Amino acid sequence: MNSSKSQGLAGFGVLKNTTCPTEKKISVFFSIIFMTVGILSNSLAIVILMKAYQRFRQKSKASFLLLASGLVVTDLFGHLINGAIAVFVYASDKDWIRFNQSNILCSVFGICMVFFGLCPLFLGSVMAVERCIGVTKPIFHSTKMTSRHVKMMLTMVCLFAVLIALLPIFRFRAYQIQASRTWCFYKTEHVEDWEDRFYLLLFSCLGFLALAISFLCNAVTGITLLRVKFKSQQRQGRSHHFEMIIQLLAIMCVSCICWSPFLVTMARIGINEGRSKETCETTLFALRMATWNQILDPWVYILLRKAVLKNLYKITSGCCGVQVINLHMWELSSIKNSLKVAAISESPVSSKQINQQPLSSMGQ
Repeated sequence: MNSSKSQGLAGFGVLKNTTCPTEKKISVFFSIIFMTVGILSNSLAIVILMKAYQRFRQKSKASFLLLASGLVVTDLFGHLINGAIAVFVYASDKDWIRFNQSNILCSVFGICMVFFGLCPLFLGSVMAVERCIGVTKPIFHSTKMTSRHVKMMLTMVCLFAVLIALLPIFRFRAYQIQASRTWCFYKTEHVEDWEDRFYLLLFSCLGFLALAISFLCNAVTGITLLRVKFKSQQRQGRSHHFEMIIQLLAIMCVSCICWSPFLVTMARIGINEGRSKETCETTLFALRMATWNQILDPWVYILLRKAVLKNLYKITSGCCGVQVINLHMWELSSIKNSLKVAAISESPVSSKQINQQPLSSMGQ
């Protein structure tokens, strides 16, 4: 039997004994700064990605840019919604009893925290899978991975994240106001019921699974590209692959650094079933670390672009006194050439014809 009868007052249980005080002025200031920087950064990244999507109509890069745009848009709305609610809570002096009598605001806040937390992690893993298929199976990717399929994947990822966020509501479990009284999430105070532990462990396991998939797919993609680079002299059409894998590796590193503390903290609470003052402070620190993920994600696309990397390489080489090598591979970024190379490599007859052409020309 669950305590569903007291659902309306469930979110206020933690308000009686708050052991995690926060400075109102400092917290409001940082909340506004984070929200503003996040909105501006994600807006700039959206403009850059949309221009790149319009400029590159190649299927391989278009699908990646579409997924990246979905990730940045998700981060943007996460800053807008969660940031606005957080600023409102601070501005109201964290008096939840006054403005959250029916626990609706806390439920909305908790749903948004779960959705905008898991959705970027899911999208990052989907992007890694898409790029892995694009590099290892270019023909299959070019024929089957259309923009329609990419949009369907985006929709399925968002729906799955919404389902996870709504699970407590379907089970008549209210989201809880946390000890700092500044945000709402699954129940993390005096966790005793198996279902409360299940939600915490589910969130952590899904987050770690997304990071693991990203790591595995990026590793396969990177190894494949390096093998092609060292075994073949054909560099045409590879520059856009290297650009995207660099961006994916940066996203994966940022996600691991920012989200690992929060995921580990939630898993420990779900396993240990207990809370302490140190746990509350640790949770706040981990939450702020996770917030940085939505701020740093767009800068991956702003800074790690081909033009920026090319100029950065020239500057670095000039400062170190190293002669700048030929950057021809950065100029030839046509997917047609990479597909042509892949088709030739898979066709033994075509490869023989290619090898015979120089001989015939020499004979002439």
